Amino acid sequence: MSDATMNAAIIEAAGRHLGLQEWRGARHNPEVVGMFEADGHGWVKDDETPWCAAMVGAVLGQLGLPHTGKLNARSYLDWGRPVPMREALPGDVAVFWRGHPSAATGHVAFVVRFEDDKVLVRGGNQGNKVSDAWYPVSRLLGIRRAAVALSKCDAVD
Repeated sequence: MSDATMNAAIIEAAGRHLGLQEWRGARHNPEVVGMFEADGHGWVKDDETPWCAAMVGAVLGQLGLPHTGKLNARSYLDWGRPVPMREALPGDVAVFWRGHPSAATGHVAFVVRFEDDKVLVRGGNQGNKVSDAWYPVSRLLGIRRAAVALSKCDAVD
């Protein structure tokens, strides 16, 4: 299966979560909490813990693709294989710095498209929900692509 076909399956799977959001107050959205469970972090029982990496891991896991199994966004800088920005496809994983480029914090989401000096990404915990949001290209730390291709039967729901 080609990278484009695999990435189309990734962005489509991520799109099924669009609109999923945290719940205000003491209750927690079980679907958000379920992303932690799917990513191997069942000990997280709230939707207040940063969950961008859990969302990426859960989507990749739904497709049978490997993920980092970690909750820190920057863990995806060592995942898959690097992709130059000019070769990025929808469904590639974009990792951003947050706070400061050398800080440990970050954000991770799936590339949708580039426009000028911005990148539209589909990710979790963007405004406390799964959404498509614009980020400046200047905050990109790296773009990665799954190193394992899906089989034809894995890509079909």
